Amino acid sequence: MEFITDPAAIADWSARARLGNHRVGFVPTMGALHEGHLDLVHRARAVCDRVVCSIFVNPLQFNNPEDLERYPRRPEGDRRMLKTAGCDALFSPVKEALFEGFVPALYDLQGLDDHWEGPSRPGHFQGVMNVVERLFFHVRPDAAFFGEKDRQQLAIIRAVAAHYRWPEEIVGCPTVRAADGLALSSRNLRLSAAERTSATVIHKALRAAQDAAFHASIEETRSAALGILAAEPALTLDYFGLADAITLQPLGGWDGVDEAVALIAAQVGPVRLIDNVTLHRT
Repeated sequence: MEFITDPAAIADWSARARLGNHRVGFVPTMGALHEGHLDLVHRARAVCDRVVCSIFVNPLQFNNPEDLERYPRRPEGDRRMLKTAGCDALFSPVKEALFEGFVPALYDLQGLDDHWEGPSRPGHFQGVMNVVERLFFHVRPDAAFFGEKDRQQLAIIRAVAAHYRWPEEIVGCPTVRAADGLALSSRNLRLSAAERTSATVIHKALRAAQDAAFHASIEETRSAALGILAAEPALTLDYFGLADAITLQPLGGWDGVDEAVALIAAQVGPVRLIDNVTLHRT
């Protein structure tokens, strides 16, 4: 696996791959890798000839400087994991090189940030889109792979890519979970053993919403999830919502809806966790 820090060098690597008629798959990450990230690499490997992964802790998407400072970093372990997973190149730039000569853009997010993470983290998605654009600019992948755990982020990246006619294919991949249902996340590393156990209530609440959706009313579905969350004193809820699967607008009822999404954000100990599940009419 090639280790590349220079943006010009990764651009050259990608150009040489494409000249060889190789399809380039890209997995952007912020490091502290886990099996969810490796699943993205495997999925990219299955449909692309060359796979590049990036590790860059993006300062533009952090509202809280302390959260940025405490974000877990383990570069040597990450490199070993990616090599074992079959990644062809690791792009790990420094901030100054990645953003050299760059003027941040204000993207049209098409209202997809009106709810959920948008109000809770002002400016977060603009920061995400600006770093995604920079990474795409240098890597020039054919396809980029993102996890559905960050459902709102995935929806916004897809919408922006379509609106601005970016050539990259945006591929969403299912959330990878631990055996107890907790969505894998780099932030889980900051949970104590007791907090890790308490965090499993998030998936239990989402499962309750899945069971009730389309059979009970919107309010009854919300109540089923909120009741489970309220029983866990270690959890502080930011939001729980039921939304349209495409627009992410809050739902007032199930009429005319065949697919929706339940979304949640909550604080457990020092860590803010997010998760979601898709709801299907059966």
